[in-house]
Amino acid sequence: MLVLAVLVLVPLVLAPGPPPAAAASGPPLVVPVGAYAWPLAGVDGTAAPERAGAVGTATRLFDPPPHYYGRGHRGVDLAGHPGLTVLAAGGGTVVFAARLAGRGVVSVEHDAGLRTTYEPVTVAVAPGAVVRRGDPLGALEPGHRGCPVAACLHWGLRQPSPDPAAGALEYLDPLLLLGLGPVRLLPTDP
Repeated sequence: MLVLAVLVLVPLVLAPGPPPAAAASGPPLVVPVGAYAWPLAGVDGTAAPERAGAVGTATRLFDPPPHYYGRGHRGVDLAGHPGLTVLAAGGGTVVFAARLAGRGVVSVEHDAGLRTTYEPVTVAVAPGAVVRRGDPLGALEPGHRGCPVAACLHWGLRQPSPDPAAGALEYLDPLLLLGLGPVRLLPTDP
């Protein structure tokens, strides 16, 4: 009887589960050129900063989670300094602006349901405020965990999920808004 139970249970325990859901499985993000800009004052936006530690340098890149609640890094961390002005990357409406889990967070809803999030900031806007690209949202605070410089801005981007059953927003690389995301080569043959 014990042998029969083991023969039945072992395949159930060792059977592989469903594969993890892929992040950003919808159509590629397309944004108008010039519609978005760097979210930190002092970065001109013509190219990514090249000197390590310079304002705007990415200290940690986007690492999408394998599924909605999985581990990963849901944005990019950009080097700055305490008190640096955090700017709206694009025009939209502030949908959240308050302290959450001990840090200031601002979220801005843009066209097509895109939502950018900025933290940790000393919040200078209120929910419902309409902002344009480059408008101040607050000041960068120190203390972002894992930041190798005095202060880092965690900048996130989400869009409505292509799966209506999921009913959630999916995470995207915010550098895509600036045309700096991963390059994907497509064939040139018709």
